[in-house]
Amino acid sequence: MNNLFNTKLNYRELINKHGSPLLILDKATVRFQYQELSRALPDVTLHYALKPLPNKDVVSSLLEEGACFDLASKGEIDLVRSLKINPMQCIHTHPIKKDNDIRYSLDYGCNTFVVDNVEEAKKFTPYKDEVKLLIRVSFPNPETPVDLSKKFGVLPEDCLELLKLAGSLGLNIHGLSFHVGSQVPNANRHVEAINDCAKIIREASDSGIKLKVLDIGGGFPVDYEKAESTNIFDFCAPIRDALKQIPSDIKIIAEPGRFLSAPAMINICTVVGKAERFNKPWYYLDDGVYCSYSGQIFDHVIYPKFTPYVDGDKQESVLAGPTCDSIDIIAENIELPALDIGDIIVGKMMGAYTISTATEFNFINKTDILVIDTERDPEYQIPAAE
Repeated sequence: MNNLFNTKLNYRELINKHGSPLLILDKATVRFQYQELSRALPDVTLHYALKPLPNKDVVSSLLEEGACFDLASKGEIDLVRSLKINPMQCIHTHPIKKDNDIRYSLDYGCNTFVVDNVEEAKKFTPYKDEVKLLIRVSFPNPETPVDLSKKFGVLPEDCLELLKLAGSLGLNIHGLSFHVGSQVPNANRHVEAINDCAKIIREASDSGIKLKVLDIGGGFPVDYEKAESTNIFDFCAPIRDALKQIPSDIKIIAEPGRFLSAPAMINICTVVGKAERFNKPWYYLDDGVYCSYSGQIFDHVIYPKFTPYVDGDKQESVLAGPTCDSIDIIAENIELPALDIGDIIVGKMMGAYTISTATEFNFINKTDILVIDTERDPEYQIPAAE
């Protein structure tokens, strides 16, 4: 199929028509990623986590594939509500909420929430006849660049006690959830977490607490270095095996975000200035770390970049962004051919944690997004270069 992995776009034409900088979002790639993960986890209901790319075209493309959704804020609720998505297809997974957040979600109709401590559970007592709660369990993972268990989750050995306490408050304890971190290198921690949760499910059953859901979170990786999707079927093989021990009446769900969104967007920006500094060529671009490349700071990711129309001998160079701040440097030791003002830089794999964490520092507007569909729109079905 055509998608951003195998379609050669006319970057100059796109910039001439739509301006620079520009983000290109491909709905076909979003659908393809969802299909691949669904094949890798065939018995798991996938809830797209809006956080990495809260975009209506991404959400509507996934809705077309039968996806569900993972929400964590009022803004994300507003987005799915605007698309008239059934709230029963959504869960609210932020472990810490204000009372107003709870009421806002319930007003929409989303009634499944996540908690990880006693104080948070108590917030739901006024709504105990309406809500379903998942207890988030902590599984620290030093192998991941973003260890989400550092901030959220009850320790496995303390989980049963929290389940009992929540039950004593009259709350509807629906199941367990975990998240082993972002961009995990292998499925080992997923497997360990599933094993521990299976034990907790058995202990809860022995205590008269019947759980119905296990949420295995996200963390499914993409390969930034090779600028391509991970072989997710092979990656998930140990997860599929581990899930076989979970009772068949337990519904398994997951919260993929990056895997679905990262490959679906590229960035096109332009050299607007150049200088020789410290014996290196510096190229100043019209996009940077305060905008589309913000994930280099917040997400600890280096996006693959290339020059589509310039080749030749390369030398260590610097790519700097458009703001007046010295921190706005995209790359300090990147090997590039000699560039001129007006030349183009393309960044790949820029769907996740880029525009979602972008700012308008220096009052520079966020980069526009052009939505395309390389599978269905003939304009973009350009064969890859030989």
